[in-house]
Formats: sequence, structure tokens, C-alpha cells
Amino acid sequence: MYENDLIYVIKTEEHTPEKLRAVLEEHPEIMFVSFMGIDFAGNDTDEKVPIANFLENLETILYKHAAQTDGSSVVLPGIASLNNARVDMIADLSVNWYVDYNYEHFDSVTGKMVGTLRIPCFLLHDGVFVDSRHILKETLYYVKGQLKELLKSKKSIPGLEHINTEEIEDIVYTCATELEFWVKSPTEDVPIEALSSSQMLQEQYWQRTRGNVRTALEQAVTTLGQYGLEPEMGHKECGGVRGQMDTAGHMTHVMEQLELDWKFSSGLQTADNEILARTLVKEVFRMNGLQATFLAKPILGVAGSGEHVHVGLAAKMKNGKIINLMSPANMKEDFLSAVGYGAMMGLLKNYEVLNPFISATIDSFKRLKPGFEAPICIVTSLGLAPSIPSRNRTVLAGLVRDIDNPKATRIEMRSPNPFTNTYLAIAVFYLAALDGIVAAINSGMSLKELEKDISKKSGEKSFYLETNREYRTEADVFEDFTEEARAKLFGKPPATVWENMEAFQKYPEKTAVLTKGGTMKPIFVHSFMEGALARWKTELLKHLIPGYIEDITRMKKLHAADDVNKEWDDKMWKQVVNLRTEIAQDTMNSTSLFTQIAHAIKNEDFDRASSLQIELMAKMEDLTNLYHSYAMNIF
Repeated sequence: MYENDLIYVIKTEEHTPEKLRAVLEEHPEIMFVSFMGIDFAGNDTDEKVPIANFLENLETILYKHAAQTDGSSVVLPGIASLNNARVDMIADLSVNWYVDYNYEHFDSVTGKMVGTLRIPCFLLHDGVFVDSRHILKETLYYVKGQLKELLKSKKSIPGLEHINTEEIEDIVYTCATELEFWVKSPTEDVPIEALSSSQMLQEQYWQRTRGNVRTALEQAVTTLGQYGLEPEMGHKECGGVRGQMDTAGHMTHVMEQLELDWKFSSGLQTADNEILARTLVKEVFRMNGLQATFLAKPILGVAGSGEHVHVGLAAKMKNGKIINLMSPANMKEDFLSAVGYGAMMGLLKNYEVLNPFISATIDSFKRLKPGFEAPICIVTSLGLAPSIPSRNRTVLAGLVRDIDNPKATRIEMRSPNPFTNTYLAIAVFYLAALDGIVAAINSGMSLKELEKDISKKSGEKSFYLETNREYRTEADVFEDFTEEARAKLFGKPPATVWENMEAFQKYPEKTAVLTKGGTMKPIFVHSFMEGALARWKTELLKHLIPGYIEDITRMKKLHAADDVNKEWDDKMWKQVVNLRTEIAQDTMNSTSLFTQIAHAIKNEDFDRASSLQIELMAKMEDLTNLYHSYAMNIF
């Protein structure tokens, strides 16, 4: 794709030595090459290789190995060790390559922005591919083969009676992500009360953007288009407040939540596109003097940022026609086909072992709280009737369908956040979906029977789902159920990274669903878990606690000895001091929560560290509210 004589995308058909040389000679502004591998934490590698070196070794880079790194550069614990650390980077010729331009560095010869060609790669260690991109590639290949074989073995599939399964040529994955993020003035903060009240009053959702926020959003949408991502919209999300204007006409006190959406793609390209979009958004907003953050919960007390992942399945027929495998033949009579019901069941039944791949950081669990449209329960909503699409934003897996457009049917997984490893998320989603599809089709049930089964009540037996659980509700999960009822019906959600990772051992039969095909190897699961737990321990000691120390240090005594309201102020301040001491300060008679957590981690008592983390975060919330009440009473 070309714009202003710049090239933004080098497509798969151009990944040959002859065509690459021609393109790069025509565009001397592309002065560097970077090889992008994705480790199990979702980190993408980046380095600067001069274009002359790339051209000199082009055949080797394309057909043997692009570069080398070592185990200390990527998160692959238990795989790449210090005494066996070599990791080869193998160029992926099957996806688009993008040119990353430096908007602040212009080539003196061409007068154009300096570009870096980003080449997605696989990571090879000891003859085995050990990266997130390759896991996704192999998973999609495996699921495709299993589905084609299953569908062709049946003369008729409920809801898909209108297609001849013998005519299926290929399985098509239709995937998409939605990117939510916060932008702010770098050195300014907006009071939490203003953000919270604005959200409650729904003052910002889809409102008009202004000033540099508008400029940055428009530029971001335009830039995504230049890279061929086909942006569909950019808009304000529910969080944020209106910025203010200074005497020079510049916007200040900016704190807004935005969302960008672009057209669906397939498999690896979907995840590659998402990494590109995040990079572009950060750069574009930075150039406009704004800081963009993709943290799941950058501000406690207001809406966090999600990255909903849409999961779809279609068949490409021998005549070239594309048919959505999740849509039933009669959209007015049924919600889903047997493939659609099976996919939904597989995702819900196995979600306990999908969740570790989705929420692997302390920040991600800050987002998963009742009342912020963040899914915490393993449940779906289908709609009140096939003719009335579901609009329930409180469920984990939403059914997206348009009665007049069968191609649009898909499952929206609402749990991922912008720092979820999208490659692994898509991989485990399709592995779990396959498990359910196989069960649903082999059950021999009709569509009405499958609908009844997924809608069963707790205590009712199912051919596939668990007896003492429910999996569908059309009610508001947060408003219409108590916390106790939610846990009983839909399962108690994990509250920490440690609790989440324990699911792999707690549910071995569900973990086996992910490892069955050999694409998500047990060693990969263990490596991912080990890396996530190492980050959790580091985040607790090096990020969470120091951040809380800063918050507590700012809580100063505000009233004077001769204040009229001294008695009340003394009482409130004493409560603040007592709670602050309990959290952060050791005494001769007590050990603070901070110190207890440090000791628990040192002693590898992670159950205790996890429970102490829950207690710490609850008490910090109490302390913050208490100090706010104290401060608001001071004149």
C-alpha cells in the first residue's frame, strides 16, 4: 500500500529476494530491518539491522534464519536456559510485513521519514519452535484439519443441512480485536471523583472529541488505513472527562478513554495487526503531546480497558463461496448451528484453563471487578429469542449475530485486555472451541436440544457441561445475582495471578484439552505459567508495594491543633494512621502487610502471598476512601 510515495506494507507475494530487492531499492528511506518474535509473555523483539546487511544476507535471512537472540532476551523460562540459550529467529513469509516510520527522523538524502521494515519471525530453540506466533500457526492448522475431517465424516450437521460437507475446501478463521485505551496529559491528573461521576452520568461515551485528542484520533484512524488495516471507527469510550483549555488555546487536564476498531483478519495476521495498531496509537498520540496507556486498569474506581476478541469459523466451498459455520440455516428459528453451540460450550466449559492465558498480570485482575462491564463469570447470553440479539455486556462470552446477515455470527470473548497475549489467546480459544464442537456434533442432538442443554439449570445433567453449573443467563450478572449466587452458579473467579495459574493443576482434564493436539505442549504451558508467576512476584514487590508507599506518603495530616472541628478531625486522622501502620509500617508489636508479603514470597509460600495480596488491596481501598473523607472535611 502506497501513500505520499511511501510504502507501508510489503505483502506476502513480494517476499522473494528479487521482489524485495526491487522494492527496497525503490525506497531508500527504508534504512533498517527489525525482526519481530513474540515470546510467551507477548513481548515483541526489536533491533536495528542496517538495510545493507539485510540485502547482503537476503537469501540466508529468508530461507534459513534471520537472526539470533538468547534466553535472557525473551520470556521462555524452563526452555531457553543460561547454558543453552541460543534462539534462532526464522522469518515468517506467510504474513504481511510492515514498515515502521520514525516521524521525528528524516533522511537527509530522500527528505522522507526513516523507515524500519518489521519482519515477523518464529523462535527456534534446539530444533523446536518455542514462540507464541508458531503456537498459533500450528494450532490453527491442527484445528482446521480436525474440523474438516469431522464435518466430512457426517452426512448432515444440525443447522448446516444446506451445505454439502464434501464440498468444503478449507476452514476460514475470522478473528478481530477491539482496542480500548486511556489518553492523558503527561504531567496532569484528574480527580478520581470527576472521572467516577462522569462515568456514572455517561457524559463521555461516544461524545465528540476535541483539540489534540481529536487530532490524534483522526490521525490514528488514517494511519491504520495507510497500513491496510481497514479501520471501521474510532470513538470515545465510557471513561474520562472533558479537557480544559488554557489561555494559549491548548488542551489541558486531558483524561479520556478511547476505542479503535478495524476489519477482521485471520489467525496470525489478526494478532500481528493488533501489535502494529498498539505501536501506531502510542506514537501518534505521543506526537500530539498525549500519553496513551494500554493498562487494563490504569485508574482504580473507573472503567478499565478491554480488548474483546471475536472468534468466528467459516467454510470455503469448492465453488469459492464462504459459509459461516456458526450460523444456522434458519436464523429466525435458531441462535446457532451445532458448530456454533459446540464452540460456545467448549469455550465456557474449559475457561478455567483459558483464563491464565488471558489474565496473567496484577493489573488485569484490577479490571475484573463487578460494576465496570468487565466479565468475571463464566457465562453467556444468547438473546431473549433468535429474533432479539443479545445486548448483555455483563457476560464472558457474548453471541454476536445479525438475523439478516448470517456471515456476521461470531463469539465475542470479553475478558482479554490490551496486554493479553493475543496469539496465545486465539490459540487456546480455538482449541477449547474444537473440544466443544466435537462433543456437540457427536452427541447427535438437534439444535433445540443443544439450546436447552446450554441453558440448563444447576443440578441438571448435560452430555458435556458440568452438572452443578449454569452457563447461560439473560439477566444482569452484577445486578441480578449476589456474589454468593454468582460463585455457586458460574464458578468462583480467581482473584490473583497465583489463583489463576493454579487452574492448570486443579483441572488436569481441561488442561489436557489444550495439549491434546501437541501444538500447545505441556512444556509450553509450564513455561508460560512460570513466566507469569515470576512477573507476579516481581510486580508485587517492585511495582505494587512501592506504588502504595507513594500513595501513603502523600497522605499528610491536614488539620491544625486549634481547628474548630479538631475532635472529629483527630478521630478521623487516627483511623488513617492506624490503617496506614497496619498496611505499611512494622512496629515492636506487629508486622505490616508489606513485610508479611515479602516474607511469604521469600519463603515460597505463594498461597499466603496471594491471600495477603487480596487483603492488602482491600485495605488500601479502605484507606484511600478513609483519607478522602478526612481530607474533604478540612476547610
